[in-house]
Amino acid sequence: MVNILMLSKWHVHAKDYARMIGEAPDAKITCVWDEDKERGAAWAQELGVDFEPNLDKALSRSDVDAVVVDTETTAHHRVMIKAAKAKKHIFTEKALATNLKETNEIAEAVKENGVKFCISYPQLTTPLIQLCRQEIEKGTLGDIHYLRFRMAHNGALAGWLPDYWYDPKDAGGGAMMDLGCHPLYIASYLLGKPARVASMFNNTVAPMGADDNAVTVAEFENKAIAVLETSFISPYNGDFFELLGTRGAIVRSEGRIRMRAEGHGDGWFEPESPPALPTAMRQFLDGIQKGTPILFDMERAIALTELLENAYLSDKEQAIIKVK
Repeated sequence: MVNILMLSKWHVHAKDYARMIGEAPDAKITCVWDEDKERGAAWAQELGVDFEPNLDKALSRSDVDAVVVDTETTAHHRVMIKAAKAKKHIFTEKALATNLKETNEIAEAVKENGVKFCISYPQLTTPLIQLCRQEIEKGTLGDIHYLRFRMAHNGALAGWLPDYWYDPKDAGGGAMMDLGCHPLYIASYLLGKPARVASMFNNTVAPMGADDNAVTVAEFENKAIAVLETSFISPYNGDFFELLGTRGAIVRSEGRIRMRAEGHGDGWFEPESPPALPTAMRQFLDGIQKGTPILFDMERAIALTELLENAYLSDKEQAIIKVK
């Protein structure tokens, strides 16, 4: 049994992770900590567990083996380093941090203290992305030269996200720092190391000037170009994904996956996709108890921050940024 301390209910997905733990036969929540004492105490009461307002005391509890981090993004560095030093395994919402300096310091603390680490990248588990990875590794698509993926919703337009979601001092950014993480981590997973990044973000309705409509274009070391789009103001979109190679392609539109490749007939067909991978939470719990591999590891976490940091720098400077 893995005993888990929930670190904050700031993130809108915190309740989802609590539900996943509640449904797992080999894990349970034993405590809640939150800098917002009123919010934390209410959540602890809802979950039927203790609320501990002091982070150090919460991390020192004998009935805590691991933490789930749902604090403000800009607080990740502080709380995760404390958790690692307390020898607690770490599951975190994305992004790990807003810059590589803090990301690398978290990584060092995790390595030095020998704790398990997992970051939540739910889109990587999907049959679509696993199909893409499978066909890239098999060489079916030839040399990959283009990826396009848009992930968007109308949270800012319809007002269903909390106002604090748009505060850069807590969230670290706007749409690209939140929803845009999904296209970015998929790009790094499928295409590898970025070489150049160019972005254009704007603000239309989101409070505090946060980006609510954003596009990042990244060139990777293998010469593939990725167009990565996100928005908080899009109630309608075509759920469009496109992966193009010199010998084939995989696309998804309105939930339908199609593929075309040399040696597979003359037209488009609906491929048999691999099964979805276990959730990040399941991989985390198994990694702790069984020592099985966790796909959503520190390497993947660092790769996302690398793209994010350079994407925001490009928009700020209105320049193409060469990745160091």
